[in-house]
This record gives sequence, C-alpha cells and structure tokens, in this order.
Amino acid sequence: MDFALLAVFIPTFFFVSVTPGMCMTLAMTLGMTIGVRRSLPMMWGELIGVGLVAISAVIGVAAIMLNYPAIFFFLKYAGGAYLFWLGIQMWRSRGKLAIPDDLDAEVDTAPSALALQGFVTAIANPKGWAFMISLLPPFINTQKDMAPQLAVLVSIILVTEFLCLILYASGGRTLRKFLQQRGNVQLLNRIAGSMMMGVGVWLAAG
Repeated sequence: MDFALLAVFIPTFFFVSVTPGMCMTLAMTLGMTIGVRRSLPMMWGELIGVGLVAISAVIGVAAIMLNYPAIFFFLKYAGGAYLFWLGIQMWRSRGKLAIPDDLDAEVDTAPSALALQGFVTAIANPKGWAFMISLLPPFINTQKDMAPQLAVLVSIILVTEFLCLILYASGGRTLRKFLQQRGNVQLLNRIAGSMMMGVGVWLAAG
C-alpha cells in the first residue's frame, strides 16, 4: 500500500464512519438502554457485516470501474443523492436512522440476538453500501494484487468502525438524560440529518 494513500484514506473513512447512520444510531440507542458492555455482541455482528459489505463492494465495483467507468460515476452521484434524502428523513425525525422517541422500549439482550441485529443492520445499511461502492474502490490499485490491499483497507475500516461504535454507545449513556427532555430528540435528529445531507453532497462532489 502507498503510505500517502493511506494517510488520506484513514481520516476520510473516520469521517465516513463517525457520521450518523443506522449502525451508529443502533449503538447509541443500545448504549442508552443496556450500556456499552452489554452492547458488544451487537458490535461484533455489525463488524462482520461491514467487512462483507466492503469486500463485496470492492470486488464488484472494481470490475465495473475497469469496464464501465461511467457506471461508477452514476453510482457515486446516486449514492450521494440517496444519503441526502436520508438526511432529510432524519431531519424530519422519520425513517430507521432517526433516534427513537421511546428510549425505554424493551430490548432483547441475548448475545446471539444482539449479534444478529448488528449483522443485519450492517448488511441493510444504505449509508454503508453507498460509501463502500463509491469511496473504497478508488483506493485500490488495479495494477497490483488486490488481496493484500483489500486486507489492509478492510482492517482499517473495521478498527475505525469499532472505535466509532464504542464512541456512540458511550455517548448514548451520557445523552440519555438530555434526550429525555421534551424536544431534544428532534433537535439531535435535525443535527444528524444536516450532517448526513452534507455528507451526501460531499460524496457526490468529491
């Protein structure tokens, strides 16, 4: 791997990972309700899902980039537009990405159930697919062996994702009292939605 390329990739993906999305919202919600330690099985399941999404995106999109570069640009713009639309939904406190109003809803805390929930959330996460499809392949040098490059990039992704999950789950515990006050859930959804819209524009224009 080119170290100059890694120096760009690491902060870029940290920014992507720390942006609110389905997985981070889930981590924050579980942090609020059951605590960070009991949320760990969800995080392991989510990391497995993220790894599969990253590998699938690179293998599939790398082939498209070599043969049909115009399709790659379409996916990039479509992904940015979709993230912008998700941001609007979050701003309006709608959709799966929005923080729920009921923080006391009962949660299945069985480790297997939490792990499955994390895995399914990662696989079904439109933000994850949009970023992996449009952002990850350009960091792959198609003139060199793909496997070691992919191993390094996916390792960085998983470490970064885990740190952000811990950050959100820990923050969720702290935010619980704040969010229980009237109107604060809507405020946080609007802040997160604005960030998501900004990321959508950045992705399409970058």
